[in-house]
Amino acid sequence: MSKGILLVNLGSPDSTSVQDVRTYLREFLMDGKVIDTPWLIRKMIVELFILPRRPIKSAEAYKKVWMKEGSPLIIYSKILREKVQEQLDIPVGLAMRYKNPSIEFGLKELYDKGVRDILVVPLYPQYTMSTTETVADKVLEVQKKKFKDVNVQFLKAFYKHPDYIKVLGDSIKEQLPEDYDKLLFSYHGIPERHDRKAIGAAKRSKLPIETYRNQCLETTRLVTEYLGLPEDKYFTSFQSRLGTDPWIKPYTDQTLEHFPTEGVKKIAVCTPAFVADCLETLEEISMEGKEEFLEAGGEEFIYIPCLNDRQDWVDALVKWFKGWQNN
Repeated sequence: MSKGILLVNLGSPDSTSVQDVRTYLREFLMDGKVIDTPWLIRKMIVELFILPRRPIKSAEAYKKVWMKEGSPLIIYSKILREKVQEQLDIPVGLAMRYKNPSIEFGLKELYDKGVRDILVVPLYPQYTMSTTETVADKVLEVQKKKFKDVNVQFLKAFYKHPDYIKVLGDSIKEQLPEDYDKLLFSYHGIPERHDRKAIGAAKRSKLPIETYRNQCLETTRLVTEYLGLPEDKYFTSFQSRLGTDPWIKPYTDQTLEHFPTEGVKKIAVCTPAFVADCLETLEEISMEGKEEFLEAGGEEFIYIPCLNDRQDWVDALVKWFKGWQNN
């Protein structure tokens, strides 16, 4: 059976126009694994409270980070796919959970090349229902409808894989200044109820409990251990909260505003929930986060980019894929 790889990331609007951003946000926010309420309530929240105004603000934010070739997330993901493909003799496809290229497009592209055994790679280090799980749901939905003779497997969350920890640690080490007060690990946040659901599911299945928050803390622990950092030199927080429900804490924006009051004036920030730079890293952290920190009295703010298309990250992925290919 011919094998192939399908890399899957979150996705992005097709352009920075308000209409394209609205279309993207509608697809994203109507996912029941993102806003986990009954469909009618979710529809009302999205259509009445979010979509009338948020696309205008989001479109302006996208314009700040948009590259000449398009969305940073899409561009970096395409380059990553190309570099991985160069080192493999099996087809490597790319898809986005929301918008383009769609998961159906990615599966069809591989199918048309004769691939019938696919390793789907959700490009999220940590597992949660609103990222990895919804990718798996969509892939299986499309596979059952359109590609019934295809066998699909999924790469497990790699938040504590030694290869990933080394690559992430090296990327931080290369850009961490000698003189700094704190290294901030800012992860994408999720509603607290998502972690409560994870705990409930783990208890029912009698599997070890690995909440998203605990996965993030474990990534921080392993990286700082790899770098040999003392506890007083790093901190973990969570960004990108939406709505009024409580999200996992501490919040990144509040942390950045509070740091200077504790004498933390020189910081570096990394975003290990993302492997490719995007709106949440480039605009929310390296622009807005920096502004919040400096306005609160901070003096130096260094943003450490995501792994993007680093060669050691490409090499790690290729190593994993060759291991799967040869099994």
